[in-house]
Amino acid sequence: MNEKTVINGPVYDARTLGTPKMLILGLQHMFAMFGATVLVPILTGIDIATTLLFAGLGTLLFHLLTKRKVPAFLGSSFAFIGGYNAITGFDSSSGVPVNSDLLVYACFGVACAGLMYVILSALFKAFGVKKVMKFFPPIVTGPIIICIGLILSSSAINNCNANWLVAVAAIVIVICFNIWGKGMTKIIPILLGVIGSYIISMIVDPASRVAVAEKVAAAKWVGLPIVWENSVFHLFSMDVDTGMLLSALFTIVPLSLATMVEHIGDVCAISSTVGKNFVADPGLHRTLLGDGLATTLAALFGAPANTTYGENTGVLALSKVYDPRVIRIAACFAALLSFSPKFAAVISSIPTAVIGGISFILYGMISAIGVRNVVESKVDFSKSRNVIIAAVILVCAFGIKYSTGMGFDAAAGIDGALSFNVFGASIHLSGLAVAALVGIILNAIFPGNDYVFDNDKGEETGVNFKL
Repeated sequence: MNEKTVINGPVYDARTLGTPKMLILGLQHMFAMFGATVLVPILTGIDIATTLLFAGLGTLLFHLLTKRKVPAFLGSSFAFIGGYNAITGFDSSSGVPVNSDLLVYACFGVACAGLMYVILSALFKAFGVKKVMKFFPPIVTGPIIICIGLILSSSAINNCNANWLVAVAAIVIVICFNIWGKGMTKIIPILLGVIGSYIISMIVDPASRVAVAEKVAAAKWVGLPIVWENSVFHLFSMDVDTGMLLSALFTIVPLSLATMVEHIGDVCAISSTVGKNFVADPGLHRTLLGDGLATTLAALFGAPANTTYGENTGVLALSKVYDPRVIRIAACFAALLSFSPKFAAVISSIPTAVIGGISFILYGMISAIGVRNVVESKVDFSKSRNVIIAAVILVCAFGIKYSTGMGFDAAAGIDGALSFNVFGASIHLSGLAVAALVGIILNAIFPGNDYVFDNDKGEETGVNFKL
């Protein structure tokens, strides 16, 4: 869809535009989420086809639970990448998991993280938004989000090392389209960056071009998108490591604290764009429930955690078509593509350097969003409580992760962790998990917690991806 087809006035019922335009608008939303969504499985070892299937099904489930009112697309969440890597290990030289057999344990942790949304949804329903959000002010969530991006940054650099020419090309393309792009090109800079740098990589490395062609040619046109060995259900057919199960639980579940606030910010951003207060109707308890159950459903079958996508909020602002039916069309397209192994083969053959260049930008954006969280929420750093909370969060996240005394081993791809035993089972809390828990506790016990969430202002969370 180009600028000539952009709608001037808001459209709340896309059926008035006709079926062909509805399909085009749906494709536009799918492409907007596509670039970021497929990067998560590439960076974690998760199957791409499974990811696309549950991005589509998760979005449809979300719409069902929100009374089909909220025009939101659910794609892969980057916030849990560190959790996956903490469980499976990460080879800094190849950019792939060290032990993919442990992926099922990470998926179990993500499935439980999704249930945290359900709990928070119940709390919102019972006590109201303002009372619950008092425990998740920007002084806690902002530094946590900063840490998520910076912790991931080392893997981006390692992937760039594969071919800096290709990586820089990806970075330049994304930046140029994001800043100077017009119409649709401004909405999908990540996808354009992947395509452009992919082509450059094929030009500068003819050998890889042949390998990709052979891989794509060997792939079938149609196949099932679910890998049983990656699903949580596979645990029932194997000897379960209880310690690893608990470790995944304590490592990954705390990450949901940041993603839940991210979700609230996205819903506020969508409300502002569309001109409807979705915080009130259908309510945050329903949107959180939809996002959480979609995440749990995806993880149970070996797909990444889902999250509301700011890229699609940008598409809403561009097209001015606010009908949730268009989002559901995009979800159906994503689910249909998941049944094509040939399409998945094309995606999985993306060179490491391309991934590095794209993740270079994306991981930096995550940290920048954390800074935005703090700045837009006007956190007062003249208060000692705020300085201390931020300081403790940052030191816990980075100090534990990179401390050799906590088990950090760069060569082996092992992160540092706070380790202890519970009933004979070894538990490993990642630095990020410790940081999140400590930050919430300190904010609760320190005097001066005067944060008040205003559900009419998306900037109150400081966590939206609106460009």
